[in-house]
Amino acid sequence: MIVVTKEKIEGYKIVEIKGPVFGLIVRSRGLGGDIMAGLKSLVGGEIKQYTAMLEDSRKEALDRMIVNATQMGANAIVMMRFDSGEIGKNMSEIVAYGTAAVVEKE
Repeated sequence: MIVVTKEKIEGYKIVEIKGPVFGLIVRSRGLGGDIMAGLKSLVGGEIKQYTAMLEDSRKEALDRMIVNATQMGANAIVMMRFDSGEIGKNMSEIVAYGTAAVVEKE
């Protein structure tokens, strides 16, 4: 699967647009992570537990998007983006989205 953040893929032409595609994940930070983050916020610096959680979440959202695009019959995703938000006080939502397409070499 080719995944790009731009509209076109060099050396390929889009022959069919399958439609919008996304992968979504919601993760809870957990009590231990919240306590550590609270302590770290007092002294400043990176909160590595959250960084690792969000990095893993982005990878999982991307993988889920690719699975969805494959099920639609696509071999590429163009205009891919990430978005994130919070649900409640301790849950993070990550979504990867783009346009599923069929591409061929030019």
